[in-house]
Amino acid sequence: MAIAKGSAPRAERRSRITYNPAVRAAECAVIRSRERSIMSTTRKVAVIVGSLRKESFNRKMAKAMIGLAPPSLKLEIVEIGQVPHYNQDFDADPPQEAKGFKGRIQQADAVLFVTPEYNRSVPGVLKNAIDVASPGAIGAFGANHHLRQSLVFLNVPAMPQPEAYLGGAAKMFSDTGAIISDDTREFVNKFLQAFSQWIEKNIASQHA
Repeated sequence: MAIAKGSAPRAERRSRITYNPAVRAAECAVIRSRERSIMSTTRKVAVIVGSLRKESFNRKMAKAMIGLAPPSLKLEIVEIGQVPHYNQDFDADPPQEAKGFKGRIQQADAVLFVTPEYNRSVPGVLKNAIDVASPGAIGAFGANHHLRQSLVFLNVPAMPQPEAYLGGAAKMFSDTGAIISDDTREFVNKFLQAFSQWIEKNIASQHA
């Protein structure tokens, strides 16, 4: 007899529920099928780079992460340089560039931000992209926490841990954009694995 914590034992009642092994087996089969389906699914991840500079270290890191991503994740950079300034007057009929950007964000299973920190916050171009995408969808220490504040307001779930901060970017990449340090490469790999697992848990909780 199961007893809830803090409660006194009660007289055991005769159960009228009959156990059917066939039904239980069918339920287990469905659960296993769903688990296999989840594990075999490749999730689309929209990667947003918070810097527009052509040789940005953040863009190099984003490209390196694309190459290091596990099979469960398909990372693709979604450009934000062409996204127009957010204007509420255009919410009903936004410019084509805004529609295209929002559409790609909506098609993704998750969004990964790779951003520098400007004046203890996120770059203006990144904040603008979030503002443009917010009606329909969706670094550094200070930038990360300001970004999380924006996402909380928009009710966008963000992976709580691990957080990734990378310094010394000027010496991090080779001439071809590859990560030089084995330790850094391993760190990025572990982060992407954790991100992949968090995506699955978040999607599963939404369908529970």
